[in-house]
Amino acid sequence: MKNFELFLTQTGISIFYVKIGLGFIFSFLITFFSIPTIIKISRRKNLMDEPGIRSSHLRKIPNLGGIAIFYSIGICASIFAYELFDLYKFLFASLVILLYIGVMDDIVVMRAYKKLVAQIIVSSLIVIGSDIRIRSLFGICGVFELSYLVSVLFSIVTFIILINAFNLIDGIDGLAGGYCVICSALFGISYYRLGQYNYPLVVLSVIIIGAVLAFLYYNLSNYRTNKIFMGDTGSMLLGFLLAFTAVCFIDIFIDKALPNVPRYHLRSAPAVAVAILILPIVDTLNVIIIRLANKRSPFDADKNHIHHKLLKLNLTHRRSSFYIIVYYLLIVIVAYYLRHINVNLLLVIILLLGFLGAYLPDFIYRFRNNKK
Repeated sequence: MKNFELFLTQTGISIFYVKIGLGFIFSFLITFFSIPTIIKISRRKNLMDEPGIRSSHLRKIPNLGGIAIFYSIGICASIFAYELFDLYKFLFASLVILLYIGVMDDIVVMRAYKKLVAQIIVSSLIVIGSDIRIRSLFGICGVFELSYLVSVLFSIVTFIILINAFNLIDGIDGLAGGYCVICSALFGISYYRLGQYNYPLVVLSVIIIGAVLAFLYYNLSNYRTNKIFMGDTGSMLLGFLLAFTAVCFIDIFIDKALPNVPRYHLRSAPAVAVAILILPIVDTLNVIIIRLANKRSPFDADKNHIHHKLLKLNLTHRRSSFYIIVYYLLIVIVAYYLRHINVNLLLVIILLLGFLGAYLPDFIYRFRNNKK
């Protein structure tokens, strides 16, 4: 790869843009051509998702699409964003562990505590081993720099919450995949604007977008024989990668006074990261609040998620996913234009708008019923 980069330098072609182009193309193609084989094997071996309490589908559908996503990202990131694996030694190991746990859960349904143990191990590897952690809260609730122990514990909990939160929004066709594309694009654009030092993270974001777009072609298919879900394999993997890119984004704005590393300043960086990941955060908080208010376990399955509320309004999966993504994208736009205000005020605005979106379908549903 380094010889190839040397050749491109001599010819005057930008290595970065070649990596972006090839990374996107190959990640898309690998996922696109892998999924039909996975569907075929899943149907032959009856490795299907059975409709349950939380399900929004009525028939058995293959749910191992996450394997293709991992396969694509694992190959392309190792080639076109290899700097990340040099810098963060435990990143690839974490992805492999999540692949194993996800596949096991999709096939035999693992117990929750076993998944939690695996998530703790993965989060610890990336936080302690690769030193990817939240070092400061930038003045949120008056807290700035965190001690090492508090930083490690807070970062591990953050990774675990985001992994599971992203898993919870994967309830209807196109929502988790579509939202992942939007988040990766927003983080990718941000990294691109922050300069050359962050280019490997831009390439990783583009690779994720390519892989997930190819998956969405099948996930949103109208033909039952082509349809597939990403399963826990895909949702945990993508949730982990989005958490990784979000923590890296926050960390960029901490002045570590390292040689050859540019210094950036944005006091509202954590609030902006929350805005980008607002859908899984709000959706998870919303269902936990509802379950606790009804004196039920926060881990009980139900249909109180935002996407379930939109389906109750007789919207299709595609329309529900589209409306949810557009609304929460508007919150990101608000956060961007207000990024220079006080971080606490911005965080409150983001969360209020987020919860408004969570309860708006309930208001519409009651209004319709009262009108009838």
